[in-house]
Amino acid sequence: MPRRGLVAGPEFECFQRRYFTPEEVARHNQPEDLWVSYLGYVYDLTPLAQEYKGSLLLKPIVEVAGQDISHWFDPNTRDIRKHIDPLTGCLRYRTPRGRFVHVPPHLPRSDWANDFGKPWWKGSQYEVGKLSAKTRSIRIINTLTSQQHILEVGALESMWEILHRYLPYNAHAASYTWKYEGKNLNMDHTLEENGIRDEEEEFDYLNMDGTHYIPAILLYFNDDLTEL
Repeated sequence: MPRRGLVAGPEFECFQRRYFTPEEVARHNQPEDLWVSYLGYVYDLTPLAQEYKGSLLLKPIVEVAGQDISHWFDPNTRDIRKHIDPLTGCLRYRTPRGRFVHVPPHLPRSDWANDFGKPWWKGSQYEVGKLSAKTRSIRIINTLTSQQHILEVGALESMWEILHRYLPYNAHAASYTWKYEGKNLNMDHTLEENGIRDEEEEFDYLNMDGTHYIPAILLYFNDDLTEL
């Protein structure tokens, strides 16, 4: 027996989002819930923060919780930026906020343990997805209840990913047919691929407020009561 009723699509109980917006990353700004983004990807550093809880080496990371820290990194090597230490003349990591977790001390120290394996920024164990370089707003209207919601979504997200964002407002979202201008949407495609153009640049060129026109997707109930 199909678990998702009349609508085909991914199994949302184990659905993995690909993209996160900067606004979503910014919500995770506490030591007990600590996300950062850099070089186009989003990382959940909460386990790292818990492991080094109370350490002064965690302070520079906590200070940038919820922010993009791409400026810390060399985009070519994806390693922390380096510079010549004026005191030792050696090549060292550049850490203007102070040395942080897994960065070696400037001078040899007997109390520094380097048995942690890969530094946290060189592995993928904390990666949760990609950072949306471009976001846009979309209006979703439930024709059954007349309720509508405006969501900020990534420009490269598929309609299934947008549906996943919409679930907190409607647990039966997959039991609806999604349409734009009378045409069924291909849920594997993006908004742009479905003909829903992002006209923000045109509004800016015309010096008009684009928030006055947000494309609307209409949801038509299929009467199967699927709940995700």
